Amino acid sequence: MAAIEDRFWWFQALRRNMAGWLPPPGVAPLRLLDAGAGTGGWLKYLAEHRPDIAATGLEFDGSAAVWAVQRCGRPLVQGTINHLPFADGAFEVATSSDVLCHAGVDEAGALAELRRVLAPGGRLLLSLPAYDWLLSEHDRAVHNSRRYTETRLRTVLSGVGFRVQRCTYWNTLLFPLMVAKRKLWPSQGSDVEPMPPMIDAGFAWLTEAESRWLRAGGSLPFGGSILCEAVRDE
Repeated sequence: MAAIEDRFWWFQALRRNMAGWLPPPGVAPLRLLDAGAGTGGWLKYLAEHRPDIAATGLEFDGSAAVWAVQRCGRPLVQGTINHLPFADGAFEVATSSDVLCHAGVDEAGALAELRRVLAPGGRLLLSLPAYDWLLSEHDRAVHNSRRYTETRLRTVLSGVGFRVQRCTYWNTLLFPLMVAKRKLWPSQGSDVEPMPPMIDAGFAWLTEAESRWLRAGGSLPFGGSILCEAVRDE
């Protein structure tokens, strides 16, 4: 992941979409928790593009945590999203990408912890894989045990005291190719691997078009992933 995520089309799209839903610069000082920082790609993006945000990472895997600290230069704590090692109300924003879907994560408990460490009115931004029927060898390779629909995600968030502000699918234009790949030509491991430059560039162009639409306030009716913004109720 550390070797590929700065240039791989999917990670680029994820970061554009998450960044597009962050509060704009200058609104107020922001403390942000990235719960499940991996090898630090999102924290590195924030350091380069949103230096106004005081970002802190949390990562369970020790090797990934070492990579993240080296790459992003931001504080990072090794720990689990099931029991966050932070004080109540410590952050104005929390982000988490493809973490709640992991087999080792207590879904309701992790969301309750994210709510606890957010200040009243704080925002939670989630990106998660869509549709249980798409569970595949890729999911097994990265330890995913569940995927989501918009309805399910809204229900889970409401059940632990979040108010959903907006929710949309993404990776829509490439969704037919994704379904064909997962169902007809499944890989023997993760799909995250280097691609021919022309194909990677084409996928990046299509997902950039989606990102522009989402930044303009649009939504998408289906896709390989779901992006959701929720607010901690007072």
